[in-house]
Amino acid sequence: MSNRSNLITSPVQPAVATKPVSFEDTSIAFSSQSNFKLRKTYWLFALMNQGWLVKVGTFFIKLALKLQLPIKKLIKKTVFEQFCGGESIRDCEQTILHLHTAQVGTILDYSIEGEENEKCFDSTVLEILRTIERASESADIPFSVFKVTGLAETDLLEAVQNGDQLSEADQAAFERVRERVNTLCLRASERNVRIFIDAEESWIQDTIDCLAYEMMDRYNHERCVVYNTYQMYRWEMYDQLVKATEQARQKGYFLGAKLVRGAYLEKERIRSHEEEYQDPIQATKEDTDRDFNRAIDFCLSNRDEVSICLGTHNEYSCQYTIAQMKRMGIAPNDPHIYFAQLLGMSDNISYNLANSGYNVAKYVPYGPVEAVMPYLFRRAEENKSIAGQSSREFTLVKSELERRKGCK
Repeated sequence: MSNRSNLITSPVQPAVATKPVSFEDTSIAFSSQSNFKLRKTYWLFALMNQGWLVKVGTFFIKLALKLQLPIKKLIKKTVFEQFCGGESIRDCEQTILHLHTAQVGTILDYSIEGEENEKCFDSTVLEILRTIERASESADIPFSVFKVTGLAETDLLEAVQNGDQLSEADQAAFERVRERVNTLCLRASERNVRIFIDAEESWIQDTIDCLAYEMMDRYNHERCVVYNTYQMYRWEMYDQLVKATEQARQKGYFLGAKLVRGAYLEKERIRSHEEEYQDPIQATKEDTDRDFNRAIDFCLSNRDEVSICLGTHNEYSCQYTIAQMKRMGIAPNDPHIYFAQLLGMSDNISYNLANSGYNVAKYVPYGPVEAVMPYLFRRAEENKSIAGQSSREFTLVKSELERRKGCK
């Protein structure tokens, strides 16, 4: 690692506005989709573009699942098919191949969370180990990923964060959580696979952070294996990123940082109001955007110590990163810099970046339909919360359908 005594914390001056990659090129964005699949995507986003319909639909899907009504087939043929790779790794193979054809990597995301018993936790570890093994077989899968809530009870993580006095049973349970996290990171290190530890709610995130930095100190001394996730919609997150980088430098390991805006906005604000503590979320979206781009500057300026993945659907942030990389003379395929988007969303970003030689991967969630519903519900909420996101997707798909019609 570098022996620099100080990290670069001052923002890089904004580059001259350039657009070396066009996110408007729908011929590239949807090159892997047949006319039938594209029309299906069109109608799905047309429906999702109606906020009230998303809200009502989410309510009735939750109710139907609770009542065990036979709607699994409908879900599987609509939102599940759009945003998930399948119910197993084997089901995802066709998606992995399609993405590879466009030079887009896959991040297999076993989307199980909020489990409640030790048997489920151990089963989840085994499945994530399978994703690591699959990733080790091919460069098509540059990262593995897991959520700590798939390995531990949320109440236990919260109790640890609060500094509560743990019973002997709870202490033993948390040691098992640490062992599960270590098992995954150790296997990733042994198989030379990079692994993300995803961010979660603020009331358990400090516990997750401690586990992540412990794993980095074990496995990131030779190369960047373990990545923590930074949700920049939290007002203190930029400072935490700087502090974590300084800590990594002092201890002699590389920092892995996945930068995201955040996925629990409404839940965070409701809870902070109900329990009367300071809202951890930025006051405005502009504040979030500012800190996200500050974090980009910081990581690029310290890339001999920090490897980053930009998990974003924000076109400006992607163009900003491209411009900064160009200004700093950083090659598009620099191994320390990745872009990532979710399967079924922002193909105009993913495919056009990959077509221009940048490192890109898609999160490909998979798992039993019922188990991944929390993930799908968050996608619905995000499309309501992100101004114009579903409208943007809908407009792009519509544009490509019109282009194809004109090419006949």
